[in-house]
Parts: sequence; C-alpha cells; structure tokens
Amino acid sequence: MARYTGLRASDADRESVAERLRNATAEGRLLASELEERLERAFSARTYGELEGIVDDLPRERSRRGARRRSPLAGLALAVVVACVVVAAIAVAVMVITGLLATWAVWALVAWWFFGRRRGRACRAPLGRAGSRRGAIGYR
Repeated sequence: MARYTGLRASDADRESVAERLRNATAEGRLLASELEERLERAFSARTYGELEGIVDDLPRERSRRGARRRSPLAGLALAVVVACVVVAAIAVAVMVITGLLATWAVWALVAWWFFGRRRGRACRAPLGRAGSRRGAIGYR
C-alpha cells in the first residue's frame, strides 16, 4: 500500500495549499517573493509529500469551528426565538379554533332563524276568538 506522502494530489489540494500560502502572506509570515516561489512549486507538485514540504514551516490552519466561538448569549437567543415560535403557534391554533367555533355558531343561528322560527310558530296554539288565547288547548 502506498504511503500518504506518495499519493497523487488533486487540483483542489494544490488550490488549498495556494490559499494557505496567500493567507500566510496576508498574516505577514511570508514575503511576496517567497509567495511567488512557493505558489510555483505548489502548482507543479504531484504528490501530497511535495505539497506538505511547501507548507511545513507554516502553522496549521485552525478549523472554522475552532476559530469561531459561540457567544454565551447565543443559547439564550435561540431559546427566546424557540419560545416566540411556540407562543405564535399556540396563538394561531387558538385563533383557528375560535374562528371555527364562531362560524359554527353563526350557521347554527342562521339555521334557527330560517328553520327553527317557522317551526316554533307552527307549533304554537292558534288564537281563539277575537285574538284571545283562552280557548286554545294548553293555554293557562
């Protein structure tokens, strides 16, 4: 099995080393002439071993996760956002349920108005003589 340093490097690997060299120059670790020389060697490198030789004297790059630390307030902000979303969801649910109940009540009132009132009038005892209810059945 081939050793890691003998494996062929890809264009992405060469580009990654070039970016690392540019960052080192921006940090003041390399001079412009050293950058040009190392970039030339990086783009002509064929193996990982050759690429490692170009950046051996430079410090390792910190991972992005390690470089960015979370703020202590980030957890609190997340908790507040989650709480607001939960409260909003509950409020929407209450409004939907209230709207459905109000719609049902309106339809029940309309149904009573059109059907219940007429039925109630038909069930009432008819008036007796001259508009009096005394002769009607069930009148007290």
